[in-house]
Amino acid sequence: MFAIPEQFSTATKTSLESQFALFSSLTSKTFESMEKLVALNISTARASLEESSALTSKLLSAKDPQEFFSLAATQAQPNAEKAMAYSRQLASIASGTGAEFSKAAESQIVEANRKVISLVDEVSKNAPAGSENFVAAVKTAISNANAGYEQFSKTSKQAVEAIETNVNAAVSQFSANAAKATNSAAAAAA
Repeated sequence: MFAIPEQFSTATKTSLESQFALFSSLTSKTFESMEKLVALNISTARASLEESSALTSKLLSAKDPQEFFSLAATQAQPNAEKAMAYSRQLASIASGTGAEFSKAAESQIVEANRKVISLVDEVSKNAPAGSENFVAAVKTAISNANAGYEQFSKTSKQAVEAIETNVNAAVSQFSANAAKATNSAAAAAA
């Protein structure tokens, strides 16, 4: 008679441990991603500072306004390429983090579902006569929840892929426009 409350207590403890493990894993992944982001931003800022110092020296040594504007125009394409590279690295970090989060969540959900189904099976063995319909309803609810999660997971992955595709298309378009602007500015300066 006391086996069912003990089973639920054990299941609750196991569930809390599983949730804590998931939280710890996600926290670790978040810190790893933040480290990558900080490193990217520091290296980008350092490179930008060095390049702008060099460009400022060149611009200040220009002999006339035409040379000044020619030097300034030649920087449009490299700056666009650097912005594109930064955007790609940023998208890579975000995409990797999203994939790690999904992977961790999926494994935890699969394990939690396995444990819940095991608990329901164990409890149903000790269930009083006439409760078969209730047990079947619980199993159906679990099955429906799993199907809903799988659909949500697929939709989320498709959304991430669509965002990556759109970011790549926008970066490519930006790069093409920057190249046109650089060529136009170089032609006007000549």
